[in-house]
Amino acid sequence: MGLSFNKKTIRDIDLNGKRVLVRVDYNVPLDDKGNISDDYRIKKSLPTIQYLLDQNCSIVLCSHLGRPDGKSDMSLSLKPCAEHLSQLIDKPVEFANDCTGDQTKQLVDRLQPGQILMLENVRFNPGEESSEESRASEFAKQLASYADVFVQDAFGVVHHGAASVSEIPKYLPGVAGLLLEKEVDTITNVMENPARPLMAIIGGAKISDKLKILNRFIDIADVVVVGGAMANTFLLAEGIQIGKSKAEPDDVPLAKEIIEKAKAKAAKQKFVFYLPQDGVVATSLDTNARTRIVDYSAHVIASIEAYPQMPKREAGIVAEDELILDIGPFSGAFIAGAMQLADTVIWNGAMGVTETPGLQGPIGPFAHGTELIVEAMLGQFGHRPFTVLGGGDTVGYIEDRKLTSSFNHVSTGGGASMELMSGKLLPGVEALQDKE
Repeated sequence: MGLSFNKKTIRDIDLNGKRVLVRVDYNVPLDDKGNISDDYRIKKSLPTIQYLLDQNCSIVLCSHLGRPDGKSDMSLSLKPCAEHLSQLIDKPVEFANDCTGDQTKQLVDRLQPGQILMLENVRFNPGEESSEESRASEFAKQLASYADVFVQDAFGVVHHGAASVSEIPKYLPGVAGLLLEKEVDTITNVMENPARPLMAIIGGAKISDKLKILNRFIDIADVVVVGGAMANTFLLAEGIQIGKSKAEPDDVPLAKEIIEKAKAKAAKQKFVFYLPQDGVVATSLDTNARTRIVDYSAHVIASIEAYPQMPKREAGIVAEDELILDIGPFSGAFIAGAMQLADTVIWNGAMGVTETPGLQGPIGPFAHGTELIVEAMLGQFGHRPFTVLGGGDTVGYIEDRKLTSSFNHVSTGGGASMELMSGKLLPGVEALQDKE
């Protein structure tokens, strides 16, 4: 492993026959009928659970699901997760209808080595996310009373300060699970010691959300690409009309600063900061909306389409009633081409509105730019870099396309992977025991 992970893991302590409380991240997407529509996060917890079973532990699992705000909302019960986990490991998983209380305590006390109990959604308890320290610590104490050791394996929440994340280790020895270790290690290593050239592709909506990560990548990467709605604010900063596209006009000065910083770096060394040169626009997000390509700067597509005439002026201008909903084919091809020379690619944020379903197949009208990037990352144009994916919408898209296993590392935590990439400490990791 890399030099990065300095916390004790389940491999560093004697767990034989112990009772272990494991914080997992089973915050999985559910369909209209309440069934689990993607079990990626549950599957990612299996190595830790299997290791603990091999050590003859009895296991108490706790997790959150959704945002029930301290109230019981049975549509967000973890019971389907317990049933699903039981199928995956071919072993019964008991379920407690609450995370505290006498009945739960009895179920915990009855656990034998090799048995697993899952507690109900910790967010049904007001103590989990309470801002009152006494309430949070009271809840954490109750959870801690169930076990001899606490294992943190929920990478998706370690950037939060919730009771089940950073409070429990105050009352129980806390160590990392195998998923948490792998996530922190992989992400820290690609940020601190990547195989170069390093390319970062940053999408998503708001510059303000990704300012730290953008700045960090301009410092450390060889190529930085901006896409998604966030690119619209950069286009505004460059004086390009964006119609009624989503943007953050207040962030234009920030965008200008970032562009200047990138230009200064490019003047000194080999560095590319790339903003889309064309886009796919439509007047609505509708599946049936007519799309067209607008060339902001390259004018290649417009010239070819209009030949032998000169392209019409509107071929290079987004109309007032139009929205930019994806990067265009020229930009997609440029990014895919640059990727042929990259040895590490970090991707965070889709390039367009990937949620709009397509009429001709799985790829929607505004997902072609994102799809081109996926193809390039998977080596369809020749070279296959080491790939790390993070961010909720990116991972969601890859899950929908059933491609999660095709990349080197697909992070189970959107916010946590971003915080880690921008160099922040994660409270849920800091709370664990240090290696000697």
